[in-house]
Amino acid sequence: MNDPVLSRLELLRFLQRVQERDLARTRRWIAEEERREAERQRGLNARPPAPQWLIDVGLNPQSPPLFVHVGDCWMTGKRSRAVSQEQARRALTDGVKACRQCQPDTALGMLD
Repeated sequence: MNDPVLSRLELLRFLQRVQERDLARTRRWIAEEERREAERQRGLNARPPAPQWLIDVGLNPQSPPLFVHVGDCWMTGKRSRAVSQEQARRALTDGVKACRQCQPDTALGMLD
C-alpha cells in the first residue's frame, strides 16, 4: 500500500488547518492595511493648512508678480508663494493681474 486512505475526519482537520492559516494571513493583511491607513491619516493631519491667497512670480525673482490667486486655484504655477489677504489686496491694487479662473478680486470684494 503506497497511499493510505485518509478518513473523512482527517481530511476535515486538514481543511481546518489550511483555513486557519488563511484566516491568520488575512488578519495580518488587515492589520498592515490599518497601519498604513493610520500613517496616511497622521500625514494628512500633520499637513499645514493650504494658503488662502497665492501670488505667481516669474522665472526671475526680481521680476514683478504675474497673477494673484485664491489659495485653492487650479491655475497656480510652480512658482507660487503664499501671501496674506492684505498682501493679495495690495498686489491687486498695485496692478498685478487677478486670475481669470478663481477671480481673487471678486473673493476679496474688490470689484471695479
